[in-house]
Amino acid sequence: MGKKSRVKTQKSGSGASAVVSPKETMNLISELLQKCSSAAPSAGKEWEEYVQIRGLVEKICKKQKGMSIVFEGSREDYFPDLMSWAQENGASCDSFTVANFGTEGYGLRATRDIKAEELFLWIPRKMLMTVESAQNSVLGPLYSQDRILQAMGNVTLAFHLLCERANPSSFWQPYIRSLPQEYDTPLFYQQDEVQVLLGTQAVQDVLSQYKNTARQYAYFYKLLQTHPAASKLLLKDSFTFEDYRWAVSSVMTRQNQIPTEDGSRIILALIPVWDMCNHTNGLITTGYNLEDDRCECVALQDYKENEQIYIFYGTRSNAEFVIHSGFFFQDNAHDRVKIKLGVSKSERLYAMKAEVLARAGIPASCIFALHCNEPPISAQLLAFLRVFCMTEEELKDYLFGDRAINKIFTLGKSEFPVSWENEIKLWTFLETRAALLLKTYKTTSQEDRSILEKPDLSLHSRMAIQLHLAEKQILEKASASGRAKRLHFEKKLEEGAPLPVYEESDSALLENTDADAKRPLILRKLEEVEEGQEIQAEEHSHILNGEKAVYVMDMEANGEPVQEETQEKVSKDANSASDSIRSSTQKVR
Repeated sequence: MGKKSRVKTQKSGSGASAVVSPKETMNLISELLQKCSSAAPSAGKEWEEYVQIRGLVEKICKKQKGMSIVFEGSREDYFPDLMSWAQENGASCDSFTVANFGTEGYGLRATRDIKAEELFLWIPRKMLMTVESAQNSVLGPLYSQDRILQAMGNVTLAFHLLCERANPSSFWQPYIRSLPQEYDTPLFYQQDEVQVLLGTQAVQDVLSQYKNTARQYAYFYKLLQTHPAASKLLLKDSFTFEDYRWAVSSVMTRQNQIPTEDGSRIILALIPVWDMCNHTNGLITTGYNLEDDRCECVALQDYKENEQIYIFYGTRSNAEFVIHSGFFFQDNAHDRVKIKLGVSKSERLYAMKAEVLARAGIPASCIFALHCNEPPISAQLLAFLRVFCMTEEELKDYLFGDRAINKIFTLGKSEFPVSWENEIKLWTFLETRAALLLKTYKTTSQEDRSILEKPDLSLHSRMAIQLHLAEKQILEKASASGRAKRLHFEKKLEEGAPLPVYEESDSALLENTDADAKRPLILRKLEEVEEGQEIQAEEHSHILNGEKAVYVMDMEANGEPVQEETQEKVSKDANSASDSIRSSTQKVR
Protein backbone atom coordinates (compact mmCIF):
# COMPACT_ATOMS: atom_id res chain seq x y z
CA MET A 1 0.00 0.00 0.00
CA GLY A 2 3.04 2.21 -0.24
CA LYS A 3 3.16 3.04 3.46
CA LYS A 4 6.62 3.82 4.79
CA SER A 5 8.06 2.97 8.16
CA ARG A 6 9.31 5.85 10.21
CA VAL A 7 11.78 6.21 13.07
CA LYS A 8 10.80 8.67 15.75
CA THR A 9 13.50 10.57 17.64
CA GLN A 10 12.98 11.47 21.27
CA LYS A 11 12.54 15.20 21.90
CA SER A 12 13.93 17.30 24.71
CA GLY A 13 11.89 19.78 26.70
CA SER A 14 13.00 22.62 24.43
CA GLY A 15 11.55 20.84 21.42
CA ALA A 16 14.92 20.34 19.75
CA SER A 17 15.93 16.90 18.61
CA ALA A 18 18.09 15.36 21.32
CA VAL A 19 20.12 12.20 21.44
CA VAL A 20 20.25 10.39 24.77
CA SER A 21 23.78 10.01 26.07
CA PRO A 22 25.09 6.65 24.81
CA LYS A 23 27.13 6.29 27.98
CA GLU A 24 24.09 6.85 30.18
CA THR A 25 22.10 4.24 28.28
CA MET A 26 24.98 1.78 28.26
CA ASN A 27 25.37 2.12 32.03
CA LEU A 28 21.72 1.18 32.51
CA ILE A 29 22.08 -1.70 30.05
CA SER A 30 25.12 -2.99 31.93
CA GLU A 31 23.25 -2.77 35.23
CA LEU A 32 20.33 -4.66 33.71
CA LEU A 33 22.57 -7.39 32.33
CA GLN A 34 24.29 -7.80 35.69
CA LYS A 35 20.98 -7.95 37.54
CA CYS A 36 19.50 -10.52 35.15
CA SER A 37 22.65 -12.64 35.18
CA SER A 38 22.92 -12.89 38.97
CA ALA A 39 22.09 -16.05 40.87
CA ALA A 40 18.47 -17.05 41.14
CA PRO A 41 16.74 -15.35 44.09
CA SER A 42 15.94 -17.30 47.21
CA ALA A 43 12.48 -18.78 47.58
CA GLY A 44 9.85 -16.10 48.02
CA LYS A 45 12.07 -13.35 46.57
CA GLU A 46 11.17 -13.87 42.90
CA TRP A 47 8.59 -11.09 42.85
CA GLU A 48 11.00 -8.62 44.45
CA GLU A 49 13.58 -9.43 41.77
CA TYR A 50 10.97 -9.00 39.02
CA VAL A 51 10.05 -5.54 40.31
CA GLN A 52 13.71 -4.52 40.35
CA ILE A 53 14.33 -5.77 36.81
CA ARG A 54 11.16 -4.13 35.56
CA GLY A 55 12.20 -0.85 37.15
CA LEU A 56 15.49 -0.88 35.22
CA VAL A 57 13.69 -1.79 31.99
CA GLU A 58 11.25 1.09 32.42
CA LYS A 59 14.14 3.53 32.92
CA ILE A 60 15.67 2.30 29.67
CA CYS A 61 12.33 2.54 27.85
CA LYS A 62 11.91 6.17 28.91
CA LYS A 63 15.25 7.04 27.37
CA GLN A 64 14.32 5.17 24.20
CA LYS A 65 10.88 6.72 23.80
CA GLY A 66 10.10 7.50 20.17
CA MET A 67 13.00 5.50 18.75
CA SER A 68 11.08 2.38 17.71
CA ILE A 69 10.03 1.70 14.13
CA VAL A 70 6.27 1.94 13.62
CA PHE A 71 4.03 1.68 10.57
CA GLU A 72 1.46 4.27 9.58
CA GLY A 73 -2.20 3.35 9.51
CA SER A 74 -3.93 0.38 11.11
CA ARG A 75 -2.89 -3.24 10.87
CA GLU A 76 -5.99 -4.02 8.86
CA ASP A 77 -4.78 -1.69 6.09
CA TYR A 78 -2.00 -4.14 5.26
CA PHE A 79 -4.05 -7.34 4.90
CA PRO A 80 -4.77 -6.79 1.16
CA ASP A 81 -1.02 -6.45 0.56
CA LEU A 82 -0.41 -9.63 2.56
CA MET A 83 -2.89 -11.64 0.48
CA SER A 84 -1.61 -10.23 -2.83
CA TRP A 85 1.98 -10.99 -1.84
CA ALA A 86 1.04 -14.53 -0.82
CA GLN A 87 -0.83 -15.11 -4.11
CA GLU A 88 2.08 -13.79 -6.17
CA ASN A 89 4.50 -16.13 -4.42
CA GLY A 90 2.57 -19.37 -4.88
CA ALA A 91 0.38 -19.59 -1.78
CA SER A 92 -3.25 -20.70 -1.99
CA CYS A 93 -5.51 -17.79 -1.06
CA ASP A 94 -8.73 -18.42 -3.00
CA SER A 95 -10.63 -20.23 -0.21
CA PHE A 96 -10.48 -17.61 2.54
CA THR A 97 -9.90 -14.02 3.49
CA VAL A 98 -8.68 -12.29 6.64
CA ALA A 99 -11.53 -11.03 8.84
CA ASN A 100 -12.09 -9.54 12.29
CA PHE A 101 -13.83 -11.93 14.68
CA GLY A 102 -14.32 -9.59 17.63
CA THR A 103 -12.90 -10.91 20.88
CA GLU A 104 -11.01 -13.61 18.97
CA GLY A 105 -9.21 -10.98 16.93
CA TYR A 106 -8.32 -11.49 13.28
CA GLY A 107 -8.62 -14.91 11.68
CA LEU A 108 -9.38 -16.64 8.39
CA ARG A 109 -12.96 -16.62 7.03
CA ALA A 110 -14.03 -19.14 4.40
CA THR A 111 -15.04 -17.61 1.07
CA ARG A 112 -16.59 -20.91 -0.06
CA ASP A 113 -17.75 -24.19 1.45
CA ILE A 114 -14.78 -26.30 2.55
CA LYS A 115 -15.03 -30.01 3.34
CA ALA A 116 -13.32 -31.66 6.30
CA GLU A 117 -9.83 -32.93 5.39
CA GLU A 118 -9.82 -30.87 2.19
CA LEU A 119 -6.48 -29.28 1.36
CA PHE A 120 -7.33 -25.58 1.33
CA LEU A 121 -4.11 -23.78 2.27
CA TRP A 122 -0.46 -24.14 1.34
CA ILE A 123 2.50 -21.84 1.83
CA PRO A 124 5.74 -22.39 -0.16
CA ARG A 125 9.13 -22.38 1.58
CA LYS A 126 10.29 -19.14 -0.04
CA MET A 127 7.61 -17.22 1.89
CA LEU A 128 8.73 -18.55 5.26
CA MET A 129 11.07 -16.68 7.58
CA THR A 130 13.42 -19.34 8.88
CA VAL A 131 16.71 -19.72 10.68
CA GLU A 132 18.18 -20.58 7.28
CA SER A 133 16.84 -17.43 5.63
CA ALA A 134 18.28 -15.48 8.58
CA GLN A 135 21.72 -16.99 7.94
CA ASN A 136 21.47 -15.91 4.30
CA SER A 137 20.40 -12.38 5.18
CA VAL A 138 22.18 -9.27 6.46
CA LEU A 139 22.14 -10.99 9.86
CA GLY A 140 24.35 -13.82 8.53
CA PRO A 141 27.78 -12.40 9.48
CA LEU A 142 26.74 -11.78 13.09
CA TYR A 143 25.00 -15.16 13.28
CA SER A 144 28.16 -16.94 12.14
CA GLN A 145 30.16 -15.37 14.97
CA ASP A 146 27.72 -15.38 17.89
CA ARG A 147 27.12 -18.59 19.80
CA ILE A 148 23.89 -17.40 21.37
CA LEU A 149 22.26 -16.88 17.98
CA GLN A 150 23.58 -20.21 16.79
CA ALA A 151 22.24 -22.01 19.85
CA MET A 152 18.84 -20.30 20.04
CA GLY A 153 16.88 -20.43 16.82
CA ASN A 154 13.99 -18.47 18.31
CA VAL A 155 16.26 -15.55 19.18
CA THR A 156 17.70 -15.69 15.67
CA LEU A 157 14.18 -15.45 14.25
CA ALA A 158 13.44 -12.46 16.48
CA PHE A 159 16.49 -10.62 15.13
CA HIS A 160 15.71 -11.71 11.59
CA LEU A 161 12.29 -10.14 12.03
CA LEU A 162 13.74 -6.89 13.39
CA CYS A 163 16.33 -6.61 10.61
CA GLU A 164 13.73 -7.15 7.89
CA ARG A 165 11.28 -4.75 9.55
CA ALA A 166 13.96 -2.04 9.48
CA ASN A 167 14.44 -2.57 5.73
CA PRO A 168 11.58 -0.96 3.71
CA SER A 169 12.49 -3.04 0.65
CA SER A 170 12.51 -6.38 2.46
CA PHE A 171 10.79 -9.27 0.66
CA TRP A 172 8.84 -9.96 3.89
CA GLN A 173 7.52 -6.42 4.42
CA PRO A 174 3.90 -7.35 3.49
CA TYR A 175 4.00 -10.06 6.16
CA ILE A 176 5.77 -8.01 8.82
CA ARG A 177 3.39 -5.06 8.42
CA SER A 178 0.42 -7.39 8.93
CA LEU A 179 1.67 -8.51 12.35
CA PRO A 180 0.19 -7.00 15.53
CA GLN A 181 1.98 -3.95 16.96
CA GLU A 182 1.32 -5.27 20.48
CA TYR A 183 0.48 -8.61 22.02
CA ASP A 184 -1.39 -9.90 25.06
CA THR A 185 1.47 -12.05 26.31
CA PRO A 186 2.59 -11.29 29.90
CA LEU A 187 5.58 -9.40 28.48
CA PHE A 188 3.03 -6.65 27.69
CA TYR A 189 1.22 -6.78 31.06
CA GLN A 190 1.30 -3.88 33.48
CA GLN A 191 2.96 -4.71 36.78
CA ASP A 192 -0.33 -4.84 38.68
CA GLU A 193 -1.70 -7.25 36.05
CA VAL A 194 1.28 -9.57 36.49
CA GLN A 195 0.66 -9.40 40.23
CA VAL A 196 -2.80 -10.91 39.70
CA LEU A 197 -1.04 -14.04 38.42
CA LEU A 198 0.62 -14.61 41.81
CA GLY A 199 -0.55 -17.92 43.19
CA THR A 200 -1.09 -19.54 39.79
CA GLN A 201 1.17 -22.17 38.31
CA ALA A 202 1.93 -19.72 35.49
CA VAL A 203 3.57 -17.01 37.57
CA GLN A 204 7.07 -18.51 37.87
CA ASP A 205 7.28 -18.97 34.11
CA VAL A 206 6.00 -15.42 33.60
CA LEU A 207 8.65 -13.93 35.89
CA SER A 208 11.38 -16.04 34.30
CA GLN A 209 10.20 -15.08 30.83
CA TYR A 210 10.51 -11.38 31.64
CA LYS A 211 13.95 -11.83 33.24
CA ASN A 212 15.24 -13.90 30.33
CA THR A 213 13.93 -11.41 27.76
CA ALA A 214 15.55 -8.51 29.62
CA ARG A 215 18.85 -10.39 29.85
CA GLN A 216 18.79 -11.25 26.15
CA TYR A 217 18.03 -7.64 25.27
CA ALA A 218 20.89 -6.28 27.38
CA TYR A 219 23.32 -8.81 25.95
CA PHE A 220 22.41 -8.06 22.33
CA TYR A 221 22.28 -4.30 22.86
CA LYS A 222 25.92 -4.39 23.93
CA LEU A 223 26.77 -6.80 21.12
CA LEU A 224 25.24 -4.53 18.47
CA GLN A 225 27.25 -1.58 19.73
CA THR A 226 30.59 -3.37 19.83
CA HIS A 227 30.70 -6.25 17.35
CA PRO A 228 32.15 -5.43 13.91
CA ALA A 229 29.73 -7.83 12.21
CA ALA A 230 26.81 -5.70 13.50
CA SER A 231 28.04 -2.46 11.96
CA LYS A 232 25.85 -2.79 8.84
CA LEU A 233 22.64 -3.75 10.62
CA LEU A 234 19.94 -1.09 10.19
CA LEU A 235 18.65 -1.63 13.72
CA LYS A 236 22.03 -0.95 15.33
CA ASP A 237 21.20 2.64 16.30
CA SER A 238 17.54 2.11 17.20
CA PHE A 239 17.42 -1.23 19.00
CA THR A 240 14.95 -0.61 21.82
CA PHE A 241 13.58 -2.91 24.48
CA GLU A 242 10.09 -2.40 23.08
CA ASP A 243 11.36 -3.54 19.68
CA TYR A 244 12.85 -6.69 21.16
CA ARG A 245 9.76 -7.40 23.25
CA TRP A 246 7.66 -7.11 20.09
CA ALA A 247 9.96 -9.41 18.11
CA VAL A 248 10.14 -11.96 20.94
CA SER A 249 6.35 -12.05 21.21
CA SER A 250 5.90 -12.25 17.43
CA VAL A 251 8.16 -15.29 17.33
CA MET A 252 6.89 -16.82 20.56
CA THR A 253 3.28 -16.73 19.39
CA ARG A 254 3.94 -17.90 15.83
CA GLN A 255 7.05 -20.02 15.39
CA ASN A 256 6.92 -23.62 14.27
CA GLN A 257 9.23 -26.38 13.20
CA ILE A 258 9.73 -27.40 9.60
CA PRO A 259 12.26 -29.74 7.98
CA THR A 260 15.19 -28.40 6.01
CA GLU A 261 14.94 -28.74 2.24
CA ASP A 262 16.76 -32.08 2.29
CA GLY A 263 14.75 -33.28 5.29
CA SER A 264 17.86 -33.90 7.35
CA ARG A 265 17.20 -31.38 10.13
CA ILE A 266 14.42 -29.48 11.85
CA ILE A 267 14.54 -25.67 11.87
CA LEU A 268 12.30 -22.92 13.22
CA ALA A 269 10.10 -20.88 10.92
CA LEU A 270 7.41 -18.19 10.77
CA ILE A 271 4.65 -19.17 8.35
CA PRO A 272 2.77 -16.17 6.87
CA VAL A 273 -1.04 -16.34 6.37
CA TRP A 274 -1.32 -19.79 8.00
CA ASP A 275 -0.42 -18.20 11.34
CA MET A 276 -3.61 -16.13 11.10
CA CYS A 277 -5.69 -19.20 11.98
CA ASN A 278 -7.22 -19.24 15.47
CA HIS A 279 -7.35 -22.24 17.78
CA THR A 280 -10.06 -24.74 18.63
CA ASN A 281 -10.16 -28.28 20.02
CA GLY A 282 -9.46 -31.06 17.56
CA LEU A 283 -6.49 -32.73 15.88
CA ILE A 284 -3.44 -31.35 14.12
CA THR A 285 -4.19 -30.98 10.43
CA THR A 286 -1.05 -29.25 9.17
CA GLY A 287 2.07 -30.87 7.77
CA TYR A 288 5.09 -30.09 5.64
CA ASN A 289 5.20 -31.63 2.16
CA LEU A 290 8.86 -32.12 1.24
CA GLU A 291 8.17 -33.10 -2.36
CA ASP A 292 6.33 -29.87 -3.11
CA ASP A 293 8.40 -28.03 -0.49
CA ARG A 294 5.50 -26.30 1.18
CA CYS A 295 3.48 -26.14 4.37
CA GLU A 296 0.03 -27.69 3.84
CA CYS A 297 -3.15 -27.50 5.89
CA VAL A 298 -6.33 -29.53 5.50
CA ALA A 299 -9.64 -28.49 7.02
CA LEU A 300 -10.26 -29.62 10.59
CA GLN A 301 -14.00 -29.90 9.89
CA ASP A 302 -16.63 -28.82 7.38
CA TYR A 303 -16.79 -25.05 6.98
CA LYS A 304 -19.60 -23.13 5.34
CA GLU A 305 -18.95 -19.94 3.43
CA ASN A 306 -18.31 -17.00 5.81
CA GLU A 307 -17.50 -19.27 8.77
CA GLN A 308 -14.19 -18.89 10.62
CA ILE A 309 -11.55 -21.50 9.81
CA TYR A 310 -9.82 -22.92 12.87
CA ILE A 311 -6.81 -25.14 13.45
CA PHE A 312 -5.68 -27.06 16.53
CA TYR A 313 -2.54 -25.68 18.17
CA GLY A 314 -1.71 -28.76 20.23
CA THR A 315 -2.37 -30.24 23.65
CA ARG A 316 -1.60 -27.16 25.70
CA SER A 317 -2.85 -26.09 29.10
CA ASN A 318 -4.40 -22.67 29.58
CA ALA A 319 -1.32 -21.63 31.53
CA GLU A 320 0.75 -22.30 28.41
CA PHE A 321 -1.75 -20.46 26.22
CA VAL A 322 -1.71 -17.39 28.47
CA ILE A 323 2.08 -17.28 28.87
CA HIS A 324 3.12 -18.04 25.34
CA SER A 325 0.12 -17.17 23.17
CA GLY A 326 -1.67 -14.40 25.02
CA PHE A 327 -5.14 -15.89 25.35
CA PHE A 328 -7.25 -18.08 27.62
CA PHE A 329 -9.24 -20.82 25.84
CA GLN A 330 -12.47 -21.33 27.74
CA ASP A 331 -13.29 -24.82 26.43
CA ASN A 332 -9.78 -26.25 26.54
CA ALA A 333 -10.12 -30.03 26.44
CA HIS A 334 -6.45 -30.39 27.36
CA ASP A 335 -6.24 -28.08 30.35
CA ARG A 336 -4.30 -29.47 33.27
CA VAL A 337 -2.51 -28.65 36.51
CA LYS A 338 1.04 -29.80 37.12
CA ILE A 339 1.86 -31.79 40.21
CA LYS A 340 5.31 -32.96 41.23
CA LEU A 341 5.49 -36.29 43.03
CA GLY A 342 8.38 -38.41 44.16
CA VAL A 343 9.29 -41.35 46.34
CA SER A 344 11.35 -40.16 49.31
CA LYS A 345 14.87 -41.54 49.30
CA SER A 346 14.64 -41.87 53.07
CA GLU A 347 11.72 -44.28 52.79
CA ARG A 348 12.54 -47.86 53.77
CA LEU A 349 11.06 -49.28 50.56
CA TYR A 350 12.60 -46.64 48.27
CA ALA A 351 14.93 -49.03 46.41
CA MET A 352 12.15 -51.50 45.63
CA LYS A 353 9.71 -48.82 44.54
CA ALA A 354 12.33 -47.11 42.40
CA GLU A 355 13.14 -50.43 40.72
CA VAL A 356 9.51 -51.21 39.89
CA LEU A 357 9.05 -47.69 38.55
CA ALA A 358 12.24 -47.98 36.49
CA ARG A 359 10.98 -51.20 34.92
CA ALA A 360 7.81 -49.32 34.00
CA GLY A 361 9.86 -46.50 32.52
CA ILE A 362 8.82 -43.95 35.16
CA PRO A 363 11.24 -41.78 37.19
CA ALA A 364 11.08 -42.01 40.97
CA SER A 365 10.49 -38.24 40.99
CA CYS A 366 8.55 -36.59 38.20
CA ILE A 367 6.17 -33.80 37.18
CA PHE A 368 2.76 -35.23 36.36
CA ALA A 369 -0.52 -33.61 35.43
CA LEU A 370 -4.06 -33.58 36.77
CA HIS A 371 -6.43 -33.22 33.83
CA CYS A 372 -9.64 -31.28 33.43
CA ASN A 373 -11.57 -34.31 32.20
CA GLU A 374 -12.15 -37.88 33.32
CA PRO A 375 -10.08 -39.66 34.28
CA PRO A 376 -8.13 -36.83 35.91
CA ILE A 377 -4.88 -38.83 35.87
CA SER A 378 -2.91 -40.38 33.04
CA ALA A 379 -1.93 -44.03 32.81
CA GLN A 380 1.59 -43.04 33.84
CA LEU A 381 0.41 -41.24 36.97
CA LEU A 382 -1.88 -44.16 37.83
CA ALA A 383 1.10 -46.50 37.57
CA PHE A 384 3.23 -44.20 39.72
CA LEU A 385 0.58 -43.92 42.43
CA ARG A 386 0.04 -47.67 42.49
CA VAL A 387 3.76 -48.26 43.08
CA PHE A 388 3.92 -45.33 45.51
CA CYS A 389 1.22 -47.01 47.65
CA MET A 390 2.46 -50.62 47.40
CA THR A 391 3.25 -52.69 50.44
CA GLU A 392 6.50 -54.65 50.66
CA GLU A 393 4.72 -57.88 49.68
CA GLU A 394 3.13 -56.24 46.65
CA LEU A 395 6.49 -54.84 45.56
CA LYS A 396 8.08 -58.28 45.83
CA ASP A 397 5.28 -59.74 43.73
CA TYR A 398 5.89 -57.18 40.94
CA LEU A 399 9.65 -57.72 41.13
CA PHE A 400 9.98 -61.46 41.63
CA GLY A 401 6.51 -63.03 41.42
CA ASP A 402 4.99 -65.12 38.66
CA ARG A 403 4.60 -63.17 35.40
CA ALA A 404 6.23 -60.16 37.06
CA ILE A 405 7.22 -58.71 33.69
CA ASN A 406 3.64 -58.83 32.43
CA LYS A 407 2.35 -57.31 35.64
CA ILE A 408 4.62 -54.30 35.18
CA PHE A 409 2.75 -53.50 31.97
CA THR A 410 -0.61 -53.59 33.77
CA LEU A 411 0.34 -50.86 36.25
CA GLY A 412 -1.16 -48.10 34.10
CA LYS A 413 -4.29 -50.05 33.24
CA SER A 414 -7.33 -49.34 35.40
CA GLU A 415 -8.66 -52.83 34.58
CA PHE A 416 -5.96 -54.51 36.68
CA PRO A 417 -5.73 -53.16 40.26
CA VAL A 418 -2.79 -54.24 42.39
CA SER A 419 -5.24 -54.85 45.24
CA TRP A 420 -8.41 -53.21 46.53
CA GLU A 421 -6.39 -51.82 49.44
CA ASN A 422 -3.86 -50.33 47.05
CA GLU A 423 -6.61 -48.63 45.02
CA ILE A 424 -8.13 -47.18 48.19
CA LYS A 425 -4.74 -45.81 49.25
CA LEU A 426 -3.91 -44.17 45.91
CA TRP A 427 -7.31 -42.52 45.45
CA THR A 428 -7.27 -41.34 49.06
CA PHE A 429 -3.85 -39.84 48.40
CA LEU A 430 -5.11 -38.06 45.27
CA GLU A 431 -8.22 -36.79 47.04
CA THR A 432 -6.17 -35.41 49.93
CA ARG A 433 -3.36 -33.97 47.80
CA ALA A 434 -5.76 -32.06 45.54
CA ALA A 435 -7.61 -30.71 48.56
CA LEU A 436 -4.33 -29.51 50.09
CA LEU A 437 -3.35 -27.77 46.87
CA LEU A 438 -6.68 -25.96 46.84
CA LYS A 439 -5.94 -24.53 50.26
CA THR A 440 -2.84 -22.74 48.96
CA TYR A 441 -4.97 -20.28 46.95
CA LYS A 442 -6.00 -16.99 48.54
CA THR A 443 -9.44 -16.94 46.91
CA THR A 444 -12.15 -19.53 46.34
CA SER A 445 -13.69 -20.49 43.02
CA GLN A 446 -16.83 -18.55 43.89
CA GLU A 447 -14.81 -15.43 44.71
CA ASP A 448 -13.03 -15.75 41.35
CA ARG A 449 -16.38 -15.94 39.56
CA SER A 450 -17.52 -12.80 41.34
CA ILE A 451 -14.36 -10.95 40.30
CA LEU A 452 -14.89 -11.98 36.68
CA GLU A 453 -18.29 -10.29 36.74
CA LYS A 454 -16.69 -6.88 37.27
CA PRO A 455 -17.11 -4.81 34.09
CA ASP A 456 -13.95 -2.73 34.62
CA LEU A 457 -11.59 -5.74 34.79
CA SER A 458 -8.76 -5.40 32.25
CA LEU A 459 -8.28 -8.11 29.62
CA HIS A 460 -4.99 -9.22 31.16
CA SER A 461 -6.36 -9.30 34.72
CA ARG A 462 -9.35 -11.24 33.43
CA MET A 463 -7.08 -13.89 31.92
CA ALA A 464 -5.17 -14.12 35.19
CA ILE A 465 -8.38 -14.66 37.20
CA GLN A 466 -9.58 -17.20 34.62
CA LEU A 467 -6.34 -19.10 35.19
CA HIS A 468 -6.88 -19.07 38.96
CA LEU A 469 -10.40 -20.40 38.49
CA ALA A 470 -9.44 -23.05 35.93
CA GLU A 471 -6.69 -24.44 38.17
CA LYS A 472 -9.07 -24.66 41.11
CA GLN A 473 -11.76 -26.36 39.05
CA ILE A 474 -9.30 -29.02 37.95
CA LEU A 475 -8.19 -29.63 41.53
CA GLU A 476 -11.80 -29.72 42.73
CA LYS A 477 -12.66 -32.31 40.07
CA ALA A 478 -9.56 -34.35 40.92
CA SER A 479 -10.43 -34.36 44.62
CA ALA A 480 -14.05 -35.30 43.90
CA SER A 481 -12.93 -38.03 41.52
CA GLY A 482 -10.52 -39.37 44.13
CA ARG A 483 -13.30 -39.50 46.69
CA ALA A 484 -15.69 -41.28 44.31
CA LYS A 485 -13.04 -43.84 43.37
CA ARG A 486 -12.11 -44.38 47.02
CA LEU A 487 -15.72 -45.09 47.95
CA HIS A 488 -16.07 -47.42 44.97
CA PHE A 489 -13.08 -49.54 45.95
CA GLU A 490 -14.00 -49.52 49.63
CA LYS A 491 -17.28 -51.10 48.56
CA LYS A 492 -15.41 -53.67 46.47
CA LEU A 493 -13.27 -54.56 49.48
CA GLU A 494 -16.27 -54.72 51.79
CA GLU A 495 -18.11 -57.01 49.37
CA GLY A 496 -15.09 -59.27 49.01
CA ALA A 497 -15.20 -58.86 45.23
CA PRO A 498 -12.63 -61.00 43.37
CA LEU A 499 -9.63 -59.10 42.04
CA PRO A 500 -9.29 -59.14 38.24
CA VAL A 501 -6.32 -61.28 37.27
CA TYR A 502 -4.22 -60.61 34.19
CA GLU A 503 -4.29 -63.43 31.64
CA GLU A 504 -2.33 -63.79 28.40
CA SER A 505 -5.60 -63.28 26.49
CA ASP A 506 -5.78 -59.78 27.95
CA SER A 507 -2.63 -58.67 26.15
CA ALA A 508 -4.65 -56.54 23.72
CA LEU A 509 -5.58 -54.31 26.65
CA LEU A 510 -1.94 -53.39 27.04
CA GLU A 511 -1.74 -51.90 23.54
CA ASN A 512 -2.77 -48.42 22.45
CA THR A 513 -6.49 -47.97 21.97
CA ASP A 514 -7.90 -47.47 18.49
CA ALA A 515 -8.61 -43.84 19.33
CA ASP A 516 -5.03 -43.25 20.36
CA ALA A 517 -3.67 -45.02 17.28
CA LYS A 518 -5.61 -42.65 15.02
CA ARG A 519 -4.18 -39.54 16.62
CA PRO A 520 -1.24 -37.77 14.97
CA LEU A 521 2.14 -38.89 16.19
CA ILE A 522 3.07 -35.49 17.55
CA LEU A 523 0.06 -35.45 19.89
CA ARG A 524 1.05 -38.69 21.52
CA LYS A 525 4.61 -37.43 21.87
CA LEU A 526 3.52 -34.15 23.43
CA GLU A 527 1.51 -35.99 26.06
CA GLU A 528 4.57 -38.05 26.93
CA VAL A 529 6.55 -34.86 27.36
CA GLU A 530 3.83 -33.43 29.56
CA GLU A 531 4.36 -36.30 31.98
CA GLY A 532 8.00 -35.38 32.47
CA GLN A 533 9.70 -37.28 29.68
CA GLU A 534 12.16 -35.71 27.27
CA ILE A 535 11.36 -35.32 23.60
CA GLN A 536 13.48 -37.64 21.55
CA ALA A 537 14.93 -36.88 18.15
CA GLU A 538 12.77 -39.48 16.44
CA GLU A 539 9.71 -37.31 17.07
CA HIS A 540 10.75 -35.30 14.06
CA SER A 541 10.88 -38.30 11.74
CA HIS A 542 8.55 -37.89 8.82
CA ILE A 543 5.50 -39.95 8.10
CA LEU A 544 4.75 -41.05 4.59
CA ASN A 545 1.62 -40.00 2.73
CA GLY A 546 1.68 -41.93 -0.51
CA GLU A 547 5.06 -41.08 -2.01
CA LYS A 548 5.28 -37.70 -0.34
CA ALA A 549 7.12 -37.10 2.91
CA VAL A 550 4.89 -35.01 5.16
CA TYR A 551 5.96 -33.68 8.55
CA VAL A 552 3.10 -33.37 11.02
CA MET A 553 3.10 -29.92 12.60
CA ASP A 554 1.41 -28.18 15.46
CA MET A 555 1.87 -24.54 16.42
CA GLU A 556 4.51 -25.46 18.96
CA ALA A 557 8.11 -25.62 17.95
CA ASN A 558 9.33 -27.48 21.04
CA GLY A 559 12.39 -25.28 21.01
CA GLU A 560 14.51 -24.70 24.04
CA PRO A 561 12.39 -25.64 27.07
CA VAL A 562 11.28 -23.14 29.65
CA GLN A 563 11.03 -23.48 33.37
CA GLU A 564 8.49 -26.03 34.57
CA GLU A 565 7.25 -25.48 38.11
CA THR A 566 4.43 -26.76 40.31
CA GLN A 567 2.11 -24.48 42.23
CA GLU A 568 2.29 -26.36 45.52
CA LYS A 569 4.24 -24.36 48.10
CA VAL A 570 4.72 -26.99 50.78
CA SER A 571 6.82 -29.24 48.56
CA LYS A 572 9.05 -26.28 47.53
CA ASP A 573 9.27 -27.63 43.99
CA ALA A 574 11.42 -25.41 41.81
CA ASN A 575 13.19 -26.00 38.53
CA SER A 576 15.82 -23.82 36.91
CA ALA A 577 14.74 -21.20 34.38
CA SER A 578 15.77 -21.37 30.76
CA ASP A 579 17.06 -18.57 28.59
CA SER A 580 14.63 -19.33 25.82
CA ILE A 581 11.57 -17.86 24.27
CA ARG A 582 8.78 -20.38 24.51
CA SER A 583 7.27 -21.45 21.24
CA SER A 584 3.54 -21.22 20.83
CA THR A 585 0.85 -19.53 18.79
CA GLN A 586 -1.30 -16.51 19.36
CA LYS A 587 -5.07 -16.87 19.26
CA VAL A 588 -5.82 -13.16 19.05
CA ARG A 589 -4.58 -12.34 15.59
